[in-house]
Amino acid sequence: MCRKLRSILSCLKTAQKNLTSSGCAATRKRHAGFTLTEVVVASSLLVVAMVPILKALTAAHLNSTIIERKTRSLNLAQAKLDDVKVRSIYDYTSSYAVSNLALDGDYLCNVADTGSASDIRTVTVDVGLDLNGNSVLAAGEVSVSLDTLLAKRW
Repeated sequence: MCRKLRSILSCLKTAQKNLTSSGCAATRKRHAGFTLTEVVVASSLLVVAMVPILKALTAAHLNSTIIERKTRSLNLAQAKLDDVKVRSIYDYTSSYAVSNLALDGDYLCNVADTGSASDIRTVTVDVGLDLNGNSVLAAGEVSVSLDTLLAKRW
């Protein structure tokens, strides 16, 4: 009889162990993933963090584009001004004024020439990107304006 009791007790202990271990496994499986609430909160935090970052990137891109246009306009204006200086060495008396000259792609140039009758004259070069595509360099489209004085050499 003792043997039967011991055998029953050992079976009960084994069954209890099996139930306990399977209960823990089920509990572990339940806690292994994320709840819907946790996912929604984490997603919301990511969105809130990403909005300012994306705004900053957009502003940086716009500033970069503006700086690129101004740099290109400055290079083109300097090249046009150098061209006028070289031409003035050999032909000082002619006028260098020009309006809406296409330089490179959509960049336009206006050259103003004042004082052509005197020994010193002022040349102004305005360069900008034709933003509205009408082939006219308006005041709002001018990125760079360079002035120089030219003197009669001989």
